[in-house]
Amino acid sequence: MSEDDRTRAMRSPGDGRPLPRRNDEEPRSAGAPAHAFPQRPGARPTSGGPPVADDATVVSSPMADQSPQGGDQKPKGRVYGKQRSGSSPVRPLRGGAESPPSGPKPPPSGPKPPRRRPRARTVLTIIAAILAVLLVTTVGLFFWIDGKLAGIDKVLDDYPDRPADTPGTNWLLVGSDSRKGLSAAQRRKLATGRSAGQRTDSMMLLHLPDTGDRPTLVSLPRDSAVTIPGKGRNKLNAAYAIGGPPLLVQTVETVTGVHIDNYMEIGFAGFVDIVDAVGGVEIDVRAAVNDPKAGLKLKKGKQILTGGQALGYVRTRKGGALPDFERTKRQRQFLSAVVKKAASPGVLINPFTSLPLASAATEAVAVDNGTGVFDMLSLGLAMGDSPVTTVVPFGGSEIAGGGTAVKWDRTKALALFNALKEDKPVPKDILDAS
Repeated sequence: MSEDDRTRAMRSPGDGRPLPRRNDEEPRSAGAPAHAFPQRPGARPTSGGPPVADDATVVSSPMADQSPQGGDQKPKGRVYGKQRSGSSPVRPLRGGAESPPSGPKPPPSGPKPPRRRPRARTVLTIIAAILAVLLVTTVGLFFWIDGKLAGIDKVLDDYPDRPADTPGTNWLLVGSDSRKGLSAAQRRKLATGRSAGQRTDSMMLLHLPDTGDRPTLVSLPRDSAVTIPGKGRNKLNAAYAIGGPPLLVQTVETVTGVHIDNYMEIGFAGFVDIVDAVGGVEIDVRAAVNDPKAGLKLKKGKQILTGGQALGYVRTRKGGALPDFERTKRQRQFLSAVVKKAASPGVLINPFTSLPLASAATEAVAVDNGTGVFDMLSLGLAMGDSPVTTVVPFGGSEIAGGGTAVKWDRTKALALFNALKEDKPVPKDILDAS
């Protein structure tokens, strides 16, 4: 490459100065257009280039300071209006006003690409997996709860002249005064005393009809005068003290004529645990109660009772002209309230309440060997349907078992039990009499 070609390559285009000649060429201006521009008035023509105004400032190229032949040096050019020193090529400034802004790049404009929807097969697979987990969990909980139920042997064994099976389902629900599971501190706090042995504190007969009618819950006063098979006339709770659950079931079936299908009993400790597991039970206390023997002091009106308060509420004999019958009313009132709450969706659906309740219930109750989890679930759902509650009609008292016992009104009591045997609603006059 000749000196002229190198100089031409390094010249800044359009600076208006003549380029070195090539062989037999006329002088040319670097970057001069191929056509002539019209000149403005007052502009001075340039060598082969566009007209330049008189007041225009010409910024020369750094290479303009060098002579094509390496001879005399021309005055140095000006860069951005200032005298430039040196003869090295000028490089553009960085970080100036025209440099690209720093920081994160703005999001690309324009419509976003459409989201990919999951395929139907993927959705079905996820649903199937969830259902499988729920099924396995439910089955596991079923066997876990069923395995924790304590069974009582020979409770519902047959015996001579036992009443035949009757329509509907009949439960004998027993609350015992067993202190099993309570520490000495808990006994003092709950005012349960130190009584040894085990007796029935409350007994109720629950009938679940096959007709879809409301269940019927009948209190059997523990001081009722009855004939205990093989033991003579005595109070009803003596049957449990003498022969345990089997003799109690036989006695109830004999005096009522109602076939018992399921048996369940609960002690003091289990009673407290179940109430606390459901977060307490709302009870409408009809009269203020202050009973130090039961460890209870309550105001009148609706209130939430804890396990300890509920235990005292169903045990107290304070209030009413007939304390024992008032006591059976409170027991029925409380049982309906606690079972209704336990069977409510807010408790059953919530694992933080249903699981502790299931654990407390299975550890607290004892059932016959033929009663399982599904039986208890049906019991809870039926009791949540606001059962009809009553007590066996009574007609005075008599001496039995060395003390005064409650004498049933035989005619009205038979009318009550016959309605249960026939799976019919209890006559209203019997309910009113009770």
